[in-house]
Amino acid sequence: MAICMESPGQLNVTQAKDAIQLVSNGGSALPEKNAFGNSFRDYEADGGRKDIVEQHYKLSHINQTYDFVKRMREEYKKLDKAEMGIWECCELLNEVVDDSDPDLDEPQIQHLLQSAEAIRKDYPDQDWLHLTALIHDLGKILVLPQFGSLPQWAVVGDTFPVGCAFDESNVHHKYFKENPDFNNPMYNTKNGVYSEGCGLDNVLMSWGHDDYMYMVARENGTTLPSAGLFIIRYHSFYPLHKYGAYSQFMSEEDRENMKWLKVFNKYDLYSKSKVLVDVEEVKPYYESLIAKYFQAKLKW
Repeated sequence: MAICMESPGQLNVTQAKDAIQLVSNGGSALPEKNAFGNSFRDYEADGGRKDIVEQHYKLSHINQTYDFVKRMREEYKKLDKAEMGIWECCELLNEVVDDSDPDLDEPQIQHLLQSAEAIRKDYPDQDWLHLTALIHDLGKILVLPQFGSLPQWAVVGDTFPVGCAFDESNVHHKYFKENPDFNNPMYNTKNGVYSEGCGLDNVLMSWGHDDYMYMVARENGTTLPSAGLFIIRYHSFYPLHKYGAYSQFMSEEDRENMKWLKVFNKYDLYSKSKVLVDVEEVKPYYESLIAKYFQAKLKW
């Protein structure tokens, strides 16, 4: 894999502190309500999507086992489903609506552009972060027929480690009791099959769009810095970056990259809106970033 010559550690320590300060004391104003008038990530709010979202997490928590994740990783690491460019993949997302998201029911390409444009406004010099925002959810194409027609519980929603105990900070935790791993002594202790400080790279996460897009980017030789790849892989890992669960597995590099993920997360969450971005107007800018950090065609 080609490696960006900037030092990811220096990038994270120095610039992430400034970024966090900007989010806290200025930058884009953060809305208090989502597009449906509820608080963001409120999984108990009454509304048209509540039952859909809860059913999604029930299926996810029952079916995402250690063995299932290993099978999915073996299947999709072949990268034999398609060959196409990044923007072509963005356009495919017009066909996808995320059933796990209580905050938005717009096509996914709008969420990508809303996130990217909000970050671009506040961090005009961090073009790698603009592009990371654009591509972070591209793995959701897994729901489409060409990529296996995976059920949404195997594609979207909050992610969590498998192979260790399911932390109670996971949304709708009660449904894990029906997961075959819940009572398996190999997998139901705090550390399970892992050791403290082993690094998140050595921890199997529930299968979905995050890990898939990380795999696609890495294996196709992206030159995004490590912080960008970390954001792609762990942006749905809310038990960790919201509640600190599973932090015993983090390495020092993980902790540095987490500073950037926490910056990104505010834009990923709070930029969701019914105000749509003019795709054709911003397309040339993002195509230039794609050409900078990726090959013209990628294997998926």
